[in-house]
Amino acid sequence: MKIVRWNPQINRMRHFNEFERFFDMPRWAPAANLGLPLDVTENEDGFVVKASVPGINPEDVEITFEEDVLTIKGEVAEESATEEENYHIRERRTGGFARSIRFPVDVNAEEVKATYENGVLTLDVPKVEEVKPKRIEIKVS
Repeated sequence: MKIVRWNPQINRMRHFNEFERFFDMPRWAPAANLGLPLDVTENEDGFVVKASVPGINPEDVEITFEEDVLTIKGEVAEESATEEENYHIRERRTGGFARSIRFPVDVNAEEVKATYENGVLTLDVPKVEEVKPKRIEIKVS
């Protein structure tokens, strides 16, 4: 347990912010707006974006790059259910999904490459040459 000195100004604002945030949070996630889990890593040459899209046909995923924003979107179709089926658990979600990323530096949209393997969509997003780090050689005389 941590004991912290009470500061009326700081603590009042923190509680107020938590109160406000409570009302900003959605109570439920609509089926039309599913999350898309991503990993984004950076190296000297560019960025690698990995998106988990298991069970989704790659032809049903749309990738666009517009005004420095990369967008991945698609839809998970609902399976037809019959009246005779009695679900015990139904957790697989259906509906549309979308995720957009703005990169911190300029990237070369013309050279983005996308691959799909085992339910993981991988995008290689190269940086433009001007922002890649340049190594300067030290000459010894």
